[in-house]
Amino acid sequence: MDNTRYDVVIIGGGAAGLSAATTLSRAMRSVLVIDSGTPRNAPAAGVHGYLSRDGMNPRELLSIGRKEVLSYGGTVIDAEAVSARRATDGFEVTLSDTRRFSCRRLLVTTGLTDGLPPIDGLREQWGKGVVHCPYCHGWEIRGKRIGVLGTGAMSVHQALLFRQWSPDITLFLNDTVEPTEEEWDKLSARSVTVVDGAVASVDAVNGVLTGLTLRQGSSFDIQAVAVGTRMEARSALLESLGLSTQVHPMGVGRFIETDATGATAVQGVYAAGNVSNVMAQVITAASEGVMTGARINADLIEEETRWAVEGRFGPFSAASEAAVSTTVLGHIDHLRLAPGVTSWAP
Repeated sequence: MDNTRYDVVIIGGGAAGLSAATTLSRAMRSVLVIDSGTPRNAPAAGVHGYLSRDGMNPRELLSIGRKEVLSYGGTVIDAEAVSARRATDGFEVTLSDTRRFSCRRLLVTTGLTDGLPPIDGLREQWGKGVVHCPYCHGWEIRGKRIGVLGTGAMSVHQALLFRQWSPDITLFLNDTVEPTEEEWDKLSARSVTVVDGAVASVDAVNGVLTGLTLRQGSSFDIQAVAVGTRMEARSALLESLGLSTQVHPMGVGRFIETDATGATAVQGVYAAGNVSNVMAQVITAASEGVMTGARINADLIEEETRWAVEGRFGPFSAASEAAVSTTVLGHIDHLRLAPGVTSWAP
């Protein structure tokens, strides 16, 4: 085991993890961030909706975040954490290279994975011609011919959202979506074209998306595709500690449940960012990291205060020692020399 024991080990070096690490390091806590280097937004060209950082490359944002953590004395390592377990006085985390680290509190910010339908060419265009969030990518594809690929109950809602950014929206039902009568009325009222039939491929020329092709052969000239993914929390480490994922109320995936400050059902274990909030954008994940970092620090302060109180009034406290000295010796100074004794020497 590594000889260093940390106040907090953070697994995941994205916006949530690095924000929490900065908050805790500024609170003079010893912090270790373990990052596998696989951020969810790696395929994207830029981060959007992040005040003062709009359009910044995701990797650059994380690089700046790491420098901030290091500047306050935190530690960041590139490694993969494969397991975690409760130890006598906290937690122990094991890496894929067999290194182990111990800590008093554990924060998991491992994010999520986006499950995409098994359609030819879709994965290759992910983060480029294929997007998922209008607030993240709507401006960049404004006014274009946008196809919304049906994947579930939220696809109609997604089509109506993207209608704000373009008058030319086509919803491909993909043998998956069956709009209700009310939804048909909304789609019609907003002039959203609806196409029946399963999608066979997302087409591109020289890496640029050009359209969609149905299994029955029809092709459609589309400049951008919006798709609702199946968002699954990267929860293996949390599950090894006894936690389990919950189905999201909107049916878009699974997440780890926490309270408003990031505390999980396992005492001493916290989660923040997309692993516990699948709908969070980057700036939201960063905010949650700050909040959870502050909660963890408060938790540690409470524990240390309890130790101090126990030390003051416990079996070996100054108060108890004075009481024993008074009872046995008749005075509180148990180091006072007996009458006639001039030295402690034997």
